[in-house]
Amino acid sequence: MLRTSVASSDLRSVGYDSQTQTLEIEFNSGGVYQYFNVPVGVFQGLMSAVSHGKYFHQNIKNNYSYRQIG
Repeated sequence: MLRTSVASSDLRSVGYDSQTQTLEIEFNSGGVYQYFNVPVGVFQGLMSAVSHGKYFHQNIKNNYSYRQIG
């Protein structure tokens, strides 16, 4: 999945597949995770947030099933 770099102390890059509603996040710590059944509005909110890390912790972490892929 193609990811876009973001300016964040927590997140390095973010990708989204609208057909499968899969959000992919690469963290600065090195891990890559896919989050499933994430609505496009949540992805758009993440990308437009002033703080990507804060948005992730408040709206995505612990709210969607996920798997580590890297």
